[in-house]
Amino acid sequence: MRRFAPLCAALLLVLAMALAPGAALARAGDSSSMGSRGSRTYSAPPPTNTAPYTAPVQRSLTAPATRGNGTMSGGMMGGYGNGMHGSFLSGLFGGLIGAGLAGMLLGHGFFWGMGSFGGLIGLLIQIALIVWLVRVLARRVTGASPRGAGFAPSAAGPAPGPTPQMAPPAGGRAGPAIGAADFQAFEQALHAIQAAWSTPDLAALRRLATPEMVGYFAEQLAEHTSRGVHNVVRDVRLERGDLAEAWSENGRDYATVAMRFSMIDVTLDASGRIVDGSPNERVSATELWTFLRAPGGAWILSAIQQAR
Repeated sequence: MRRFAPLCAALLLVLAMALAPGAALARAGDSSSMGSRGSRTYSAPPPTNTAPYTAPVQRSLTAPATRGNGTMSGGMMGGYGNGMHGSFLSGLFGGLIGAGLAGMLLGHGFFWGMGSFGGLIGLLIQIALIVWLVRVLARRVTGASPRGAGFAPSAAGPAPGPTPQMAPPAGGRAGPAIGAADFQAFEQALHAIQAAWSTPDLAALRRLATPEMVGYFAEQLAEHTSRGVHNVVRDVRLERGDLAEAWSENGRDYATVAMRFSMIDVTLDASGRIVDGSPNERVSATELWTFLRAPGGAWILSAIQQAR
């Protein structure tokens, strides 16, 4: 066992680096896709220059539509954080299968390299290194230099103009006109929600988001409290944003906007010591936020989806 002691120590170190929560996971929403977008909750928003691809909603109180084969298209039972755990498990099983195939090609059989303790340790170290490298590359991609600042019309929308508007949605009814004042409201909401999250101030979040979203925020903040940590997001800057879609239904207006923003994102322990993130290094994120408003009312947040 003494021979394996240095190997085990290296394994634990690499696994800690690979599986430790990153700063990009700590902001408001914890990098989840959640909330409700009315009848479009389980439909992907149109692609935009800021967010060509969008992760589906993982958690929602909106009842999912039943498909023809009797399966559900999504919903609350999807589970919180399934994306992160699913990605790691997929990588683990992928590594095991890859090792087996390599053994077959070399004539040693499918389970070659897994029959001894040393072989298993080596395999796990390789898997952990791959997971860590994928996370590093993913952060570099999401932190790519922005092509512009502020909101811009969607690539799928009309030509640039002083008041961007969406084409009429399916069904023939025109959606709400989204103008400069609305884009300003969306940007202000981004700043205000991150600030309320950092305090944390649930009363402020209730004024800025739907009860469903406030419930998710409260759950995530409670998890931080149970772990003895506190996340602080400051100096939020909107780098680029554009409108994905806008529509009206059931007497409410909806607007989904893609936003790429950067921030200082740090996680502190109970003593105020930084346990994750850097106070001097900015991190970037790209998300789609859906807002709703009643007639004559203010926009409030109703969903967050991750761009991928």
